[in-house]
Amino acid sequence: MPEKIEELVRAALAAAQEAGDLPAFDLEDCGLERPADTSHGEWTSTCALKSAKLAHCAPKKIADAIAANMPQDASIAKVEVAGPGFINFYLNAAANNAVLAEARAKGMDFAKSNVGGGLKTQVEFVSANPVGPMHVGHGRWAALGDSLCRVMSHAGYDIQREFYINDHGSQMDVFGNSISYRYMQLVEIMEKQGLDIDAARDFLAKDRDNYVQDEADEHLDSHPYMDAFTQGLGGNAYGGTYIIDEAAAFYKKDGDKWAHATDEERMLYFREEGYAKMVENMRQLCHDVRCDFDKWFSERTVYIKDTEGPNAGTSAVDRAFAKLDEMGYLYNKDGALWFRSTDLGDDKDRVLVKANGEYTYFASDVAYHWDKFQRVDHVIDIWGCDHHGYINRVRCVCDALGYPGKFEVLLGQFVNLLRNGKPIRMSKRKGTMVTFQELVDEVGADATRYTLISRSSNQAIDFDIEAVKEKSQNNPVYYVQYAHARICSILRKAAGVTPEQAAEMGMDAVAAQAIGENVDYALLTDPTELALSRKISELEDLIASCARDRAPFRLTHFAEELAGGFHSFYQACQVLPSEGRPVDAELSRARLAACDAVRNVLALTLSLIGVSAPEQM
Repeated sequence: MPEKIEELVRAALAAAQEAGDLPAFDLEDCGLERPADTSHGEWTSTCALKSAKLAHCAPKKIADAIAANMPQDASIAKVEVAGPGFINFYLNAAANNAVLAEARAKGMDFAKSNVGGGLKTQVEFVSANPVGPMHVGHGRWAALGDSLCRVMSHAGYDIQREFYINDHGSQMDVFGNSISYRYMQLVEIMEKQGLDIDAARDFLAKDRDNYVQDEADEHLDSHPYMDAFTQGLGGNAYGGTYIIDEAAAFYKKDGDKWAHATDEERMLYFREEGYAKMVENMRQLCHDVRCDFDKWFSERTVYIKDTEGPNAGTSAVDRAFAKLDEMGYLYNKDGALWFRSTDLGDDKDRVLVKANGEYTYFASDVAYHWDKFQRVDHVIDIWGCDHHGYINRVRCVCDALGYPGKFEVLLGQFVNLLRNGKPIRMSKRKGTMVTFQELVDEVGADATRYTLISRSSNQAIDFDIEAVKEKSQNNPVYYVQYAHARICSILRKAAGVTPEQAAEMGMDAVAAQAIGENVDYALLTDPTELALSRKISELEDLIASCARDRAPFRLTHFAEELAGGFHSFYQACQVLPSEGRPVDAELSRARLAACDAVRNVLALTLSLIGVSAPEQM
């Protein structure tokens, strides 16, 4: 419809100019907008206001001339000039409701656009260290990143999802040593206490629990193994219970085999096997919350030299450094290799290789982002807000490598977990952190994702576990999903099929059986019916703006508004006849079609944020 109205406005302007009512000037933009107040029509044009200086005319005169010369069109009920020069368009019912037929026909392809122009864009998100379970912050970035990818794909971007595995560096050795130390403690406990592996695991876990409770260290005899673990590794260890579980799993698999190996052999084996298991757990958890990646990128690979092809004999680090050197951004000082980032606006230059020959963490980031730009045209990284200070140096690298303006970062604020309105206290010593897996297990993937995506990424989220589990209209995700399920129930009733039959047929087939063909959408004239059409017609522009602004959270607000609009419609307009309350058959079919359109749009909107649309609740 916007395209049609623009065509009419341009034709009216040409006619007004030809008649001498307006001077000659070119109209660049019709300025079509959706008025906030529906009394001002379905569309309004601000072209008269925008053209006043160019035409050397008052906006009101321009608007009046355009309105007076507007061609007749069956879809336009009336055209009015308002205020200083707004041109308001009022559609007839059939034109206003045409979007319902479109939503039904296109289904999950409804509201697609090409604002992205096929731009090859990589979105990297989550990227947790593979040395422990994912926390709830990782979960938020998973929901944000995946939802953003879905929205941008719908808006015409060529999207690649990527998970960066931080598997290079000292934290990996700390991980391996932690498992190794716990394994040896388990062996010791089994020998001294005469326990089997399960009992030894429980004994060691109890020792850790005693340590947690003994915050003042007043009962050292109750946690000797935890103290030995901490002291033996110099405090440089991962002390969670999950490390004990990993060590016990290795014993169940290999027995005491590794007790007879060297410390180095044991550490390396546990490091690599444990790391692989952690990555697989992350992969599975992400999959369970409908967040699958196109690529899992290992940090280690940037240091591996290619064995064939044009880059044979060089690694990604080598090639990235060579490019920076070619551009004049590298220099040596005090035996170290430096990146001249101050030339690009950084507060200080950055070390890439230490004097002892070790690569810094930043070296990996340089090589990784160089690699990214060999594959895509634009890069979006989603980081935790605690990485704010890191943005500028990476931006400087991307600029230096020849990709200015093609790198951006979204910062995800953290999640405040509550239970019945009271904060869940976190303590590293106490180990009271709620993992992302635990949250999903308790709340479910749908409610978790919906809640984590419901606010802008730059806002913290208060996630009340009990409130999110509540099955009432006070719970947004339940409210929206219930609207979809309610519509499915209405369509099943109209089609005369059971839920089991509907599941076999598919809801599209059920809707077709219930509604039939040749629906007269012009019969839908109630304000609540017209409001549904108007709300649905907003979705294409909304998705486009969500993609451009990297703001998928807006879709949750749309879903709630559409669900609310449907409930208002269903209360005001009888859809199916009942005893003593007949409904015209054609009107009933039209209203069923409106229900079906809402069903399709709710399902689409929920899918764009990775949430299911249940047919029964």
